[in-house]
Amino acid sequence: MRDFIRVVKALSDPNRVKILKMLQHRVMCVCEIQAALGLAQPTVSKHLQILANAGLVASEKEGLWVNYRLGDGSTSPYAATLLGNIRHWLEHDAEIQSLVKRLPALSREEICRGQVTESRPKSDTRSPITAI
Repeated sequence: MRDFIRVVKALSDPNRVKILKMLQHRVMCVCEIQAALGLAQPTVSKHLQILANAGLVASEKEGLWVNYRLGDGSTSPYAATLLGNIRHWLEHDAEIQSLVKRLPALSREEICRGQVTESRPKSDTRSPITAI
């Protein structure tokens, strides 16, 4: 029962449902999800952690980025069932359709670089990597 509750609770937040619907369309990093939802990076990371703990998303490191994708459902039969169904759920929901259409058109490098640059003070002349 614990696994079932974990999966259902993971889907109890609208932003986490939105994340799953975006990941249904493509693999994304935290910066891309952050840009699409307009949320703070720690908030997005927390949502991704909850989804990962429920077996709904998986991640893999690629250079500087951690890429998130829908999980394969191998860790929980409940996650597998919900992942299979969520592909069809909310497809005609206006908010989800709008979000998917607005997925950032910029490249990942532009989005992530822009967020690093925005977080630095204007007078900071160090490179973005050393400024962090």
